[in-house]
Amino acid sequence: MSDINNNTSNLVESDINEIIAIRLKKLAELKEEGKDPYQITKYDKTHSSLDIIENYASLEGKTVGLAGRIITKRVMGKAAFAHILDEKGQIQIYCRIDVLGEQVYEEFKKTDIGDIIGVEGEVFTTHKGEISIKAAKIVLLSKSLLPLPEKFHGLRDQDLRYRQRYVDLIANPDVKQTFVIRSKIISCIRRFLDDRGFIEVETPILNTIPGGANARPFVTHHNTLDIDMYLRIAPELYLKRLIVGGFEKVYEIGRLFRNEGMSVKHNPEFTTIELYQAYADYHDMMDIAEELFKYCAKEALGKDKLVYQGVEIDLGAKWQRVTMLELVKQYTGLDFDNQPLDQLIAQAAQMGVELDKDASWGKALYEVFDQKVEEKLIQPVFVMDYPVEVSPLAKRKKEDLRLTERFEIFITAREMGNAFSELNDPIDQRSRFEEQARLRAKGDEEAQMTDDDFVTALEYGMPPTGGLGIGIDRMIMLFTDNYSIRDVLLFPTMKPKK
Repeated sequence: MSDINNNTSNLVESDINEIIAIRLKKLAELKEEGKDPYQITKYDKTHSSLDIIENYASLEGKTVGLAGRIITKRVMGKAAFAHILDEKGQIQIYCRIDVLGEQVYEEFKKTDIGDIIGVEGEVFTTHKGEISIKAAKIVLLSKSLLPLPEKFHGLRDQDLRYRQRYVDLIANPDVKQTFVIRSKIISCIRRFLDDRGFIEVETPILNTIPGGANARPFVTHHNTLDIDMYLRIAPELYLKRLIVGGFEKVYEIGRLFRNEGMSVKHNPEFTTIELYQAYADYHDMMDIAEELFKYCAKEALGKDKLVYQGVEIDLGAKWQRVTMLELVKQYTGLDFDNQPLDQLIAQAAQMGVELDKDASWGKALYEVFDQKVEEKLIQPVFVMDYPVEVSPLAKRKKEDLRLTERFEIFITAREMGNAFSELNDPIDQRSRFEEQARLRAKGDEEAQMTDDDFVTALEYGMPPTGGLGIGIDRMIMLFTDNYSIRDVLLFPTMKPKK
């Protein structure tokens, strides 16, 4: 009896080259016999592995056709067993020389782990109780020239998993489930918003001015126009132009691009949902955000209590709503409402908060929150009322002009979303763009550029508007218990190997 099983992680280059040579020889022999598998254009499947397993009672004894990749194979003289993997799972096939015929059986014996085959046969249960297919016909549909990772332990090399996601998906079936859930959640987001009267729109990815966020953009050049252009860092300013134009509820799901650092939370390209609603404010956005998370959890996972990295997260409970000032005071003791700024900066420095010597009140407040409070926000919370200095597109609070009607969503100590009562005062907006321009002139590459056309749009009049952006990748990380953003991106950005 032979058990064919390959483990590339334990193979040196000479071993792999030998395996490739053997498989290429087999392929050449097939082509000489007029049986080139790459010439087959289609295969008619009647069922998936999951269909057969879930509907065994009605399929027992009936003939089915399915296709998939060989992931195990053992040959015992005139009979052989194998497991094939398809999109829905895996199933065993049973091959006998007296059923297939000597020629087809010998051809099957020559197949390798990783080869893709089509199988037609009768559904039955083995003596050990395993639902299987008794093969009557087998067709080689594609030849695998490279060996797959060892079947029992899967692919564990993280770098290789991200670089060769196609192998990762074969070796680690649970990885595929992450992306199935991702697809379900994105569908849930669309359904949730569509049912509430929002219209999905598309805005430019190539921008002449990168706006809508404080971020460093990617720069490219348009040859025909002979101008530099930027991959969008946010769709915000275009979506608000649509509110000016008369749309009252719009959203866009799409990729954003930021030329910044990489971490378990950051990838240069990522996916967000941004939505805008006329005649609404940031309190309405809180309601929408909380309802959206709960809806997606129920629809995609069937529950609203999740376990993330060993900690239970209760999405179903009422989410806390608290101001940044209150949180800073609660966790650090610093009272930004009643203490002098120089005293606050000195105390913050003693706590290890990195601050510029000439930091403004708002900048100091934000940095203390960012460096000392954010890491403590595990359960869902809306952090409200951000300083004007870090919120150039949000409306000021009437009660305190140092602050804006802005919130961010934090869950598991990670920012999940950002929202404003949108600034619709064109005079104030131009002033804030000018302040951003001054910061940019000082060397802040993340400060926003002045968008004169957007100010012009505001001058025509934009109604009071609430806006909300949610990082879909981080949402998926939470829902699938993945610590790194790379685990929820099919093809994360990687530095090429030399």
